[in-house]
Amino acid sequence: MENQEALKSEKIETLLIKYSIPAIIAMMVTSLYNTVDRAFIGSIEGVGALAISGLGVTMPIFTLIVGFGVLIAVGGSTNISIKLGQRNKNEAEKVLGNTFVLVIIISLIIMIVGTLFMDKILYLFGASKHTISYARDYIGIIYIGTPFNLISFSLNNAIRSEGNPKLAAKTMVVGCILNLILDPIFIFVFGLGIKGAAIATVISQIIISIWVFTYFIKGKSILKLHRHNLKLDFKIVKIIIAVGLAPFAMELTTSLIHVLSNTALRVYGGDLAIGAMTAITSIVLLFMMPVFGLSQGMQTIIAYNYGAKQHDRAKKTLILAMIMSVGILTFGFLAIKIFPEFFIGIFTEDEELIKLAIKGININLFALPIVGIAIVGPVYFQSVGKTKKSMFLTLLRQFIILAPLVLILPKIWKLDGVWISQPIADILAVIIVILFLIKEFKNGISL
Repeated sequence: MENQEALKSEKIETLLIKYSIPAIIAMMVTSLYNTVDRAFIGSIEGVGALAISGLGVTMPIFTLIVGFGVLIAVGGSTNISIKLGQRNKNEAEKVLGNTFVLVIIISLIIMIVGTLFMDKILYLFGASKHTISYARDYIGIIYIGTPFNLISFSLNNAIRSEGNPKLAAKTMVVGCILNLILDPIFIFVFGLGIKGAAIATVISQIIISIWVFTYFIKGKSILKLHRHNLKLDFKIVKIIIAVGLAPFAMELTTSLIHVLSNTALRVYGGDLAIGAMTAITSIVLLFMMPVFGLSQGMQTIIAYNYGAKQHDRAKKTLILAMIMSVGILTFGFLAIKIFPEFFIGIFTEDEELIKLAIKGININLFALPIVGIAIVGPVYFQSVGKTKKSMFLTLLRQFIILAPLVLILPKIWKLDGVWISQPIADILAVIIVILFLIKEFKNGISL
């Protein structure tokens, strides 16, 4: 119980570093799974540019898969933290068991539906006759690995929520290293191309899922996966989904935005424009993932202290996380602006694609330094169980504001309209999130 006592009494600065750094590593590794794939795929001789465009078509599908994992994993882990904060281990183990069963059910549904309707989904999400084969080769294998992907993701969140963030990060790092080793072997040595990248990713996910599952069965975990807790309790299921709904909505709307963007990019810039956006998104995620990791690290601290009635500590955690997010993304903004060719060159050597991507970067990223506020703010409301506010603020940036902009601005400025939609949405969302937080603390609702 030492970790649980630390959440209640240790310095917030120390706790945030302790919990966020492993979470940041885990999120960076999650991003690197795809980044490594895109980098190797982009270097396939003769087809790299079209292959990375085909991979870009699969991004909204992959985001949607992750979204269902987030729905259960975040909902489950947040409730585990709250139950442990209330010193209710039995209830925490019930939440863990229900989380595991839900992930199995949802992942099997995704795998079956995705496989049966693969081509229809890919064309809907922006594939063309030139990119469909590359997209099919990749996502078909990813579908098969969905259960292992979501098991590893959800149980890693549970490991973090019970107070063992180092192990959660360690498993993810090992998975990424495996993927990094296996990618060139399956892509180039075995000559499997884009299929090889997907196979390498799935093998890595299988190994990690077995590891984290074993931890909760035979490891030194505080919580255990007991057979009697593997029967769904719909009261617990409802609570898990209620808390996880906001981050799920964020992933869902992100997927929708990918679809809308891919459609506009194909119309106004062709398949190469989709490839350029894929490269830009991959670069931005390298710096955004630390902020997502930071929000996960703060989530455990806020949820526990809120459950323990220590609301001042919850508020201080939020403020510190916001400051850190601005620092991280300001660094990222400067690095990308100063060395754009270096970052784009990770994913392609095609000169036309590089030129297009650099133009996109110059327009698309000008609001990057403040975006973290729009990410961290809603997580606070989610962590204290205020799901309606969290849901609205999460939907605000990626759906309520951004979706109309993606539909309208390209009709005015064509391809530039696609690039500029995101930063405009980011600025407006940050302003509204700040206003919500000011009202929350001014009214003393959470204090």
